[in-house]
Amino acid sequence: MNRRDFVKTTTLALFGARLYGAAKKPRTVITIFQRGAVDGLNMIVPYGERAYYDARPTIAIPRDQVLDLDGFFGAHPSLQSLLPLWKNRSLAVIHAAGSPDATRSHFDAQDFMESGTPGIKSTRDGFLARALAARTGGAKLRAVSLTQTMPRIFAGSQDAIATPDITKFGNAMTAKVFASMYPEAFEAARVLQSVQAASTAAYPRNPLGNSLQQLARLIKSDIGLELAFTDVGGWDTHAGQNTPLANNLRGFAEAIAAFANDLGSRMHDVTVVTTSEFGRTVRENGNRGTDHGHGTVMLVLGGGVKGGMHGPWPGLGREQLFEGRDLAITTDFRDVFAEVLGVNVFPGHKARPVRFSAS
Repeated sequence: MNRRDFVKTTTLALFGARLYGAAKKPRTVITIFQRGAVDGLNMIVPYGERAYYDARPTIAIPRDQVLDLDGFFGAHPSLQSLLPLWKNRSLAVIHAAGSPDATRSHFDAQDFMESGTPGIKSTRDGFLARALAARTGGAKLRAVSLTQTMPRIFAGSQDAIATPDITKFGNAMTAKVFASMYPEAFEAARVLQSVQAASTAAYPRNPLGNSLQQLARLIKSDIGLELAFTDVGGWDTHAGQNTPLANNLRGFAEAIAAFANDLGSRMHDVTVVTTSEFGRTVRENGNRGTDHGHGTVMLVLGGGVKGGMHGPWPGLGREQLFEGRDLAITTDFRDVFAEVLGVNVFPGHKARPVRFSAS
């Protein structure tokens, strides 16, 4: 990080502290990126709006299958395992959320979201890297990405590591290189291997379940994890979307529910955020699927969360749609993350609290 980046990050941190108030003990924040653009309208269904069924004659979730949330919105039946979190008020749903940039390119939209600067391609660092720099943690392993390579969202960080399997980090062929580059993180991984932090929940056998199980072990081992990232693909449903979407949502929900059950009371100190680069078209296409859209849904769960539906609902009437085809965005994804992180690390953006925080 050069001097200009340091000054920028420090200024943003001070601004965020004034806006949101500095937390005495920042919670561990875990970001789950649903790559491919999840269909938020079939994930959290506005079953109380006739226009939803008019636009989706073959792929809409039938009313008698929707898991009711508040009399207007309901969850996809594959999200059954998340209902206990909804009922105990530790799950917040923010519909019509996303990036204000209008691109429908996966590559550009993901880049803009991870840099935290929609529409600007020249940003060098990721917004979680800036958030990490704004914190003053001194733990051995402050940030980890359960991915093959370092994601854009952590670009520029000197404290984050990326590995698909933290338990094998110390035994990797490149262990000596990692040990020299990240001595504290390497030592933390070695410590983790000797810690018996058995799971108390049944995780699904899928990549997200594996990643969240590893993160639960890290948290229970008290190494000092502050920020974590993982992603899950398979959401680009252009044709025959109902079956793959149902399967993906089931695995997604079961992994998150297992993670919450595994941590138990420790979830008070953890907040999980889910996001996707954009949503899908309101109207189904000719292949019983959906195309690239705009607004989608974000979930926030865990400690400090005031459960329920949050953010204005724009409606699905023709005059209410974005560019006449997509769910409009009424909540900027940056506002959600600024509230979760407790600091605004988004240059040029005046963050507005969504007010899903309970504390």
